[in-house]
Amino acid sequence: MLTFGTLLEAAGLPLGAVRLLRHQDNRYPGYPTPYVLWRDYRPRFEAYQETQGFGDAPDLRAPWWASFVGLPGRDTLFVGLYSAELVGPLPEDRNHPVTGGIEPAGSCNLYRLTLSPVLQEYVGRLWIEWGKGYRAWIQRGDRKAKPIVELRRTFSEDAFPGFAALILDLSQIETIPASWASALSATRGIYLLTCPRTREQYVGMASGAGGFLARWREYSVTGHGGNVGLKSRDPSDYQVSILETVGNSATDADLLALEARWKAKLQSREMGLNRN
Repeated sequence: MLTFGTLLEAAGLPLGAVRLLRHQDNRYPGYPTPYVLWRDYRPRFEAYQETQGFGDAPDLRAPWWASFVGLPGRDTLFVGLYSAELVGPLPEDRNHPVTGGIEPAGSCNLYRLTLSPVLQEYVGRLWIEWGKGYRAWIQRGDRKAKPIVELRRTFSEDAFPGFAALILDLSQIETIPASWASALSATRGIYLLTCPRTREQYVGMASGAGGFLARWREYSVTGHGGNVGLKSRDPSDYQVSILETVGNSATDADLLALEARWKAKLQSREMGLNRN
């Protein structure tokens, strides 16, 4: 079995000197995920890595960090090998790399990270199986092996599957490729939310500027998007899909009629979360 440790050993790095870091941060809903930061805002990703909590310092104590980003429902992507050195507490306030707010001086540890040319040819191309222990986002390179599950020719995003075939979890909204986001933000219509816990459905309408994407982002941030039925339930990672799209000439009245038709077809008033 070919593992990530095999590559480290081939590069002459002692496995015990490497820490594996899997970045998948759910603390900032509505803001770019670590994957999106790496893909689209590389300097912000580097700044995100540079600061870590005081409690993580013992686990991070190693001269090398192998950095990965996690995507919901998918394997784990290798994004670089870094030499790592603890500087100490953050010496001064700085802009938070995710939210743009203030990251206060002294609130976390600052590390000096330097991207290494070692294994650079695998960056953005190599996917590993992290295993079930996602909460253990820092792991030693000499512990559990990480099987390599895919090596692509180049870094590439999956092609947009089309509106009829698209199925996403709300947690995936901020990680979709720019081409997907463009298509969804330019299109209006009727969508379906499905709760994985209660098995209930909700039929909704995307009628405003920003199309499906803007509407789904509201759910991602608030958990309910202002809907009475959804407010009555605990926040959930709803599955979203598109039932029907409309052209630019469709009016709000047209959309309301389509929405009512789908509510009747799926009985989402009687056996779901629609309340009107």
